[in-house]
Amino acid sequence: MDWAEEEFETLELGDARLNWRAVLLAERLSQKPGASIPGACQNWSETIAVYRFLGNEEIGWDDVMGAHWDATKKRIARHSVVLCSQDTTELDFNGQQMQGLGPLNYEAQRGMLLHPTYVMTPQREPLGIMNAWMWAREFKDGDARRGGLLESRRWIESYDIIAEQAGQLPETRHVFVGDRESDMLALMVRARELEHAADYLVRCQHNRALPQGDKLWERVMESEPVGAVAWSMPAGRGRKARAVRQEIRVQRVSMDDGRQGQIEVTCLIASETDPPAGGKPVVWRLLTNRVASTLEQACELIDWYRARWEIELFFLVLKEGCRVERLQLGNIQRLQTALALYMIIAWRINRLMRLGRTLPDLPADLLFEDDEWRAAFILNKKAAPKAVPALNTVIRLIAQLGGFLGRKSDGEPGAKTIWLGIRDIAVFVQGARFAREFGTTG
Repeated sequence: MDWAEEEFETLELGDARLNWRAVLLAERLSQKPGASIPGACQNWSETIAVYRFLGNEEIGWDDVMGAHWDATKKRIARHSVVLCSQDTTELDFNGQQMQGLGPLNYEAQRGMLLHPTYVMTPQREPLGIMNAWMWAREFKDGDARRGGLLESRRWIESYDIIAEQAGQLPETRHVFVGDRESDMLALMVRARELEHAADYLVRCQHNRALPQGDKLWERVMESEPVGAVAWSMPAGRGRKARAVRQEIRVQRVSMDDGRQGQIEVTCLIASETDPPAGGKPVVWRLLTNRVASTLEQACELIDWYRARWEIELFFLVLKEGCRVERLQLGNIQRLQTALALYMIIAWRINRLMRLGRTLPDLPADLLFEDDEWRAAFILNKKAAPKAVPALNTVIRLIAQLGGFLGRKSDGEPGAKTIWLGIRDIAVFVQGARFAREFGTTG
């Protein structure tokens, strides 16, 4: 059983042929994640069948995602704590003739928005996508307010889904993790109404007034630090890599809940003590329902929030690796069905990368077919071993095909070199299987 058959095991589209087509499409697209749909398919008749599948109005994108949601739930159940990270990203299809698109941040741009819940362990092992929202904004009518969905509701509705699943998996603590956009009093009140079935951890953007007359951030900063942490900030977005040292302050406070009552939260502020001259200090302000009074508890919350970066990596693979913004499918319904499949593929690429780092000694055949891991050796001009190799060994060989040099100083490969290498593996395996078939029948 290949990965797609296993992942879509519970898929039920009402017709066995449609189920088979979805599995085949996921397999084809995962083999060449950056290719066009015709480029990923093996022949024209297969390409036509794929377009027919995507255009089937009886199949919704959530129908396609259903089996993955089931598989994700099984993976979640194996862990005591999972982080449910959320964010919204724009998908830019400007210039394409596609029905159903709406404006993006600029009214003249055309595209849609995607808001998934990306689940991982505290060690950053990707477990899957728990739920997602996809929509196109309505156009403004002059200076009138934009109609349609109140977009801030997606955070609260997603929390409801997380809390519901947390009730179904009582042995697994679910933690809702969000950026500044999720800093909403309504979310915290909703969590209280549900008796904090799921914890929340959000980046604080509002310096709220407290009932005593002072402000939230000033209250926290007036307290004594519970300790300090040091970590290395990687290079990126025009900045150089550097060491960061932060002092940690934590306070449990009561805030007005907007309903003539109060709500208790923990506010944590991690502030850099010695930023470089002319550099912007790294400051994190977090809000959570969890009690944190020690440095160990505070560091755990910081580590959980830092793991939120994984959803940004997921978006990067979706856009740059799978190139979903280049899809030309005519209307938004077909696009959403394709995006459902590509989200699962982007998750799998990230999962391969992380498992190669965190569980390097796993047998490679848990995630790759025998032809695939043997191809990784052959294409790197190495003899394939008789015994199944370790996962990390195969991941590094695949990444080397995508440009990873594999020197001692290079660390572990990233998602980009893995998705590029997977493409070469797929082409080789396809050719080898054709050769075997031709040799047998010819």
